Amino acid sequence: MRFRLNSALAAAAVAAVMAAALTGGAAAQSGAPIKIGFSMAMTGGLAANGKSALLAQKIWEEDVNAKGGLLGRPVKLVYYDDQSNPSTVPGIYTKLIDIDKVDLIIGAYATAQIAPAMPVVISKNKVFISLLGLAVNSEFKYPNYFAMIPSGPDPKPSFTQGFFEAAMAQNPKPQTVAIVAADQEFSRNAADGARENAGNAKLKVVYDKSYPPTTTDFAPIVRAIAATNPDIVVICSYPPDSVGMVKAVNEIGFKPKMIGGAMVGLQATALKAQLGPMLNGFVNYDMWLPVTKMQFPGVEDLIKKYQARAQAEGVDALGYYMAPWGYAQLQVLAQAIEGTKSVEDKMLADYIRANTFKTVLGDVKFGTGGEWAQPRMLQIQFHDVKSNDVEQFRAMNTQTVVTPAEYKSGDVIYPYEKAK
Repeated sequence: MRFRLNSALAAAAVAAVMAAALTGGAAAQSGAPIKIGFSMAMTGGLAANGKSALLAQKIWEEDVNAKGGLLGRPVKLVYYDDQSNPSTVPGIYTKLIDIDKVDLIIGAYATAQIAPAMPVVISKNKVFISLLGLAVNSEFKYPNYFAMIPSGPDPKPSFTQGFFEAAMAQNPKPQTVAIVAADQEFSRNAADGARENAGNAKLKVVYDKSYPPTTTDFAPIVRAIAATNPDIVVICSYPPDSVGMVKAVNEIGFKPKMIGGAMVGLQATALKAQLGPMLNGFVNYDMWLPVTKMQFPGVEDLIKKYQARAQAEGVDALGYYMAPWGYAQLQVLAQAIEGTKSVEDKMLADYIRANTFKTVLGDVKFGTGGEWAQPRMLQIQFHDVKSNDVEQFRAMNTQTVVTPAEYKSGDVIYPYEKAK
């Protein structure tokens, strides 16, 4: 009897040890949550997008916990406001890892916020899935970095490639281009790519300058661009200056044949409503819109949940730009955790490199440098915007996907003046 009891106890002990090994050891036994840390722009110039992403991330947290968590443990998001200020980021990630003792980290939103986290991430050898960072890893070449942005293996030119493709499909083809960029990391990277695309299209660059991020008066810049009489204009800007550029273009009456390209902020519903008809004609990047060809499994349900809470949370009313990306960022991490039965960074990084992930943005596969294996940047055009009412942006009556071909919902209106 004693032998049988001891055998049973031994078997139970082995089973318990195996279960603990599969689910993360003592922490799993205690039911401690899997803590995922990050910084997020909740105030400052990037806050409109940052808060929108954060709501989607909270919805993911609730969805996962409602299904029992991960590895039998609840998940808990631990986040701090980086104030849209890159200088705050290294301290936040150091605190998350060393003081808060989070199990895992994910990236902040935006290139300018992700890049300053990288030295901390690398020094701690953490897996790092960033959120809409353009070519952040091109200099670091960190093997455990993964980019939740569809710019693909050659991210800098990919960002505006569709803009140039749409322009060069016109008859007659444009001959000249102006490139203007904020003197910040994202804008510099996007401008580098625009120059490459211009060279490939054999366009003559007649204006190529940057402006300080603190610029508030964009009329002199637009006048200087207009003086060079470019056929098309690529603007690489962050939200406050994107608004300033659109207003200055309209106030001055500048009418190139095509304008836009890499303007962050024009995807935000509040800014669309603020600018209203001034947006008509602009062709600019986007990453997801509810066109028929982009209704991936789960995304409609996410958007419904998001929109039901948006007003109370004080965030972007529609969530088309940030919500799918914030949710998918964590879906990738969750599937890696489930796939490896671990929260160990190296195992997760190896798994992410080797597998394809099912997300609300469709299938995601990572390739060189942790970028998407296949690019999927959109260029969309605003048209028929009649007022400053948010509702006109809910359906796709005022926004058309013009590239790439597989997600196209209509043709570009060219030249720009015809869409005004």
